[in-house]
Amino acid sequence: MNWIILIIAGLCEVGFSFCLGKTKGLVGLNYWEWMAGFAFFYVLSAVLLAKATQTLPIGTAYPVWTGIGAVGSVLLGIFVFHEPATFWRLFFITTLVASIVGLKMISAE
Repeated sequence: MNWIILIIAGLCEVGFSFCLGKTKGLVGLNYWEWMAGFAFFYVLSAVLLAKATQTLPIGTAYPVWTGIGAVGSVLLGIFVFHEPATFWRLFFITTLVASIVGLKMISAE
C-alpha cells in the first residue's frame, strides 16, 4: 500500500511542476489560480511522501519520489510544453527509470 502512496506522491510532484509551468507569462488572477494548484499539489506530495516513509526506507522512497517527479516533468515538458526530445535527454530519462525500477526491485518492502 505504501508503494501506491509513494507513486501518488510522485504524481503529485508532476502536478505541481505542471502548475508551475502554466504560470509562465501569466499575471493577475490566472497566475494565482495556477499557484494555488501548485501549493495544493506541493503539500499533498510532501504529506504522502511522509506517509510512505513510515514503512519504506527513506533511502529508497525519496529517490523514487524525486525520480517519478523528474521523469513526469520531463515528459510533460516534451508533450505539453513542446520542449525538445533530444536523444541524450531521452537516454538519461531512460537510465533514471531503470534506476527507479532497480530501487524498487532491491527494496525489502
